[in-house]
Amino acid sequence: MPAAMASNAAPAAARKPGQPEKKYKCQFCNRAFSRSEHRSRHERSHTKERPFKCLKCRSTFVRRDLLLRHDRTVHAKDGGAPLPSEQKRRISNKTQDAATPGPSKGALPLDTTVLDQLEASEDGVVDVDIETAAMLMTDFHHKAMASQEPEMVLDQHPEPVISPTGPQHMEPSVPQVPYTAPGQNMLPQMPWRDSMVPQPEPESQQKTHSAFHAHNHLAPMMERTMSGNTALAPTFPSMSENNLGTPNPLSPYPSMLGPVSPVDYRKSPGPSQALTMTSAPQLESEEQCRKVYENIKQYDSENALLDTFHLPSLNTLNRLLKTYFDLFHHHLPFLHPATFHPTEVAAPLLLAVLSIGALYIFDQDQAYMLHIGSKVLVNQFLQNKENFSSRKCPLWTMQSTLLNMQFSSWSGDPKGLEWACSIKSLLANMVAGNRYELKIRSEAREGAQPSHQEWIEDEQCRRTYYAVYIFFGLLTLTYNHTPAMGFNEFDTLELPSSESLWTMGGDDEEVWREALATSKIITFRQAHDNLFQGETARYSAFATRVMINALFLEVWYHKRSPEALQDVVTEYKLRLALETWEKSLDLCEPETVVVRLSAPHKGHPLIFNAMALYRNTRARLVVDLKSIQEALRYHDSYEVAAAMTNARDKVQRSQEMIKVIQECFDCIEVAAVQGIRWVARTSATNWSIEHPLAGMDLVVILTLWLYRLEHDEEPANEEELAMYNKLRNLFDDDSVDVYGAKLSSTVARLWGSMIDEVVVWGITKLMGEAFKLHSQALVGYEDAMSSRSGSASPLAAGAVQVLEMQMAY
Repeated sequence: MPAAMASNAAPAAARKPGQPEKKYKCQFCNRAFSRSEHRSRHERSHTKERPFKCLKCRSTFVRRDLLLRHDRTVHAKDGGAPLPSEQKRRISNKTQDAATPGPSKGALPLDTTVLDQLEASEDGVVDVDIETAAMLMTDFHHKAMASQEPEMVLDQHPEPVISPTGPQHMEPSVPQVPYTAPGQNMLPQMPWRDSMVPQPEPESQQKTHSAFHAHNHLAPMMERTMSGNTALAPTFPSMSENNLGTPNPLSPYPSMLGPVSPVDYRKSPGPSQALTMTSAPQLESEEQCRKVYENIKQYDSENALLDTFHLPSLNTLNRLLKTYFDLFHHHLPFLHPATFHPTEVAAPLLLAVLSIGALYIFDQDQAYMLHIGSKVLVNQFLQNKENFSSRKCPLWTMQSTLLNMQFSSWSGDPKGLEWACSIKSLLANMVAGNRYELKIRSEAREGAQPSHQEWIEDEQCRRTYYAVYIFFGLLTLTYNHTPAMGFNEFDTLELPSSESLWTMGGDDEEVWREALATSKIITFRQAHDNLFQGETARYSAFATRVMINALFLEVWYHKRSPEALQDVVTEYKLRLALETWEKSLDLCEPETVVVRLSAPHKGHPLIFNAMALYRNTRARLVVDLKSIQEALRYHDSYEVAAAMTNARDKVQRSQEMIKVIQECFDCIEVAAVQGIRWVARTSATNWSIEHPLAGMDLVVILTLWLYRLEHDEEPANEEELAMYNKLRNLFDDDSVDVYGAKLSSTVARLWGSMIDEVVVWGITKLMGEAFKLHSQALVGYEDAMSSRSGSASPLAAGAVQVLEMQMAY
């Protein structure tokens, strides 16, 4: 028995001479302590209490030394005196008590409750003393000097922000009559439906937190310890911090729900521009609801839907529209919000939009009712259309089919994926025919500039084609499906414009023409050639996402080629193109549209999503986990976990693998810096599905590499030790539980627990369960190997003494 365990188990009567008596017992377990403060610190591991609060932001900590480290790293750039250590604080208190016999007013700390009072006040006047007001004015002055803020253009009546913590901040669901339309037996039984809605926070916390910081009470499970470079800490500001404490491009506007994603001024060239916000389309009256119902009736020529279909109420319809355009649309912006009128758009497209909106408020029954309704109406239209031609197919059929395929492919239901795969060729054919019509329409203008309305129509077509291309790329990424569209399909097609130009209102034609003239939009072929020639290219955020999708598919084709091992030239060109794509981020078109999503990236979410695929693409040049992707097709978590564990031989220890592990580190660091608990609660509604899909390969590679490092007979070299320690330092010891495990199995379980805590897309539940099983398999395999060999791992005898860590979930 280890000495530590023996000392804990030893009774007080058997203690050694001079050893203090352990008279303070934990009320939750049998451990005893010699000092009450030691017992209090231990009991916090049971109660999860975090009593040390940062006065500069809303972060809380278990120990004061963690608070001090947080203050030194995160708030170093804010200026002001750092927090004193415990010893200095006690000496300072004693000195003040000796020098001041009577009570006196010292310097008041900047308490965020005063700011909350100011925000909650209707007239902006709060009864505070002069000293507190002076401190607030001084702090605001420091913040104003620390950053240059752009001008913000807001709606006169800003809409309330939907909290990413779940539906408790929204209106309650309106009960609906059960849907019994034909095909109801296609509804999958979702065992995770009851557990995917986050628990509402206590009423006391709801009162003390402002509406736009409702998620800030989630304390981070993991806190990054910067390896020798604390200056990097402000690069990823914690989402739980108050914007006034750590300035960012929109810090004066906390009502935007934390660090929103307008312009990344570090990467976007040009002068500062006014920021704008788009509003979600809404229905204004019951009369408009009746028009929507009549519209559905017109599309349902066979009356297969209306007998059992029940249109949601006005409030629910508006809520679903808002969740789609606020939470999903920005990740794939092929619809035009300003011209999306619910009473006029095609009914199948409206139902498809509403179905995804229902997913984001965790209403599975309503989501499937709307999803099946959209599929029925699209099917009726295609079957009843005489002389069907992909050239004459309206744009809404492509858009509706795309949304329905996304719904089915990521639902976590294998039947839905089978249906999506069965119509891939149909969707690709519609894109090809519609693109040909767009080409003829453009050539007929003979070089003349289109009107704003014509440009919106053409741009919406282009964006839909590229959205289909991106979706097919994700199917290849996740399930190893052969791409249904090649990049030669787009050749001379222009890349998508910037979001600022796309969302510009149609009131002033001249302003739009000037903006279009200053935007240098290049074609897909030009951007593709530039990247492979090592020449940076300037394009929009959406185009950035399109081009990394093209590079990913190039890598996929290369790795599937029989000559891949001998084709060194192609691999060199692919690496050059990837490096050039990353350098081109510095030239990306500036985006001035504020996206109300909480994400660690300061730029547009499309850049954040593209970086996730970029890391995966870099890793796939070295490691291709084809067997895991194929196992995912059939949605059996045990088969997926077995494929993960059986892929050990694909991950080798080499100089090249260290570069891959760096990409894996960058992936998991994004979650670690923000806090696993925060990411688990908010990423499902704020981040795109790309992140769990692209991160799966990276985390599998990481866990297998860690396992190999922990158990190989060959000792780790200096680079491997440095990488191992860097990974280990992402984890905060105080936020872990009480039983030990190796780092490899811990990372697998942490990732699985994070991606399946809150479920919007059912595929993340499957992946989370597979990672947890993979973690158990690593532990079981480790025990079996150790029982056979009876020898310690090579790293345990080396320089790393932090391998034994505790499970963090």
